[in-house]
Amino acid sequence: MLEALSNCRVCPRRCGADRVSGKQGWCRAPLLPKLALVSVHHWEEPPVSGTNGSGTIFFSHCNLACVFCQNHPISAGGFGQEVTVERLAEIFLEQQTRGVHNINLVSAVQFLPQTAEALRLAKGEGLSIPVVYNSNGYETPEGLQLLEGLADIYLPDFKYWDDALAKEYSNASRYREYAAAAIMEMRRQQPEDIFHEDGTMRKGLILRHLVLPGHYKDSLRVLDWVREALGTETIVSLMSQYTPAHKAKEYPPLSRRVTTFEYEKVVAHFWEVGLKNGFMQRRSSAGSEYTPLFDLSGVEKAGTQKD
Repeated sequence: MLEALSNCRVCPRRCGADRVSGKQGWCRAPLLPKLALVSVHHWEEPPVSGTNGSGTIFFSHCNLACVFCQNHPISAGGFGQEVTVERLAEIFLEQQTRGVHNINLVSAVQFLPQTAEALRLAKGEGLSIPVVYNSNGYETPEGLQLLEGLADIYLPDFKYWDDALAKEYSNASRYREYAAAAIMEMRRQQPEDIFHEDGTMRKGLILRHLVLPGHYKDSLRVLDWVREALGTETIVSLMSQYTPAHKAKEYPPLSRRVTTFEYEKVVAHFWEVGLKNGFMQRRSSAGSEYTPLFDLSGVEKAGTQKD
């Protein structure tokens, strides 16, 4: 683990930061895992949330710089608390005792080696529910291979087809190339979608795409790729929940919500290209009330909180 972090190249930035010596790379993440919230989340896709909720762990920092990020206090702002790898493993087990359907790792790429080690520890201590890797898509196959045999469900974004948009809105060069390769690696690791009798997912991949205002044609290209690269059975979550946040109002047309026309054009294309399995959202899903309150809940061990 330390070797991988002494010349950090776990994400496409490949910035080479010596995090073991306390240096910060592009994402500014420290050596130890840093968390902002441990919670039970009921607003993921139905096979993930089920009836009991998903055991989310929100990681601080990010290897993207999305101008519209709803979680910007923890991604751009870096709010959170560092924990040891051993404590992270304990958190996974504590989530399991809450009766959630799965462990949901939200934006953990900047802590991939540490997270993989914590998962190995937790599985050795009895972690048995599925592990969801909830990703922004800006990953490398090599980094994801650290999770082979540890992650059961992959929940990646494919944010952009046009690299100019990725550069302007997320400061991410070659996003399409990296996201496509990362998603193919996820599919290689989990080639089949498998479900429990109650409809929750045991293994597999659900690909997410957020429709952006003014750029619905970019969404069509993403769906074309899904059809050609992954096939018509691929589960796709088409999200209409975009809400202007963070710096979005400085970037027209991101200063408004997605229109019904834009979203319905993308949904229509989903069916036109022959995709069969998907989740759609109502426009009422767009709102700040769906953004979690990042208050470090669940990060410290019960009974250790300071007054």
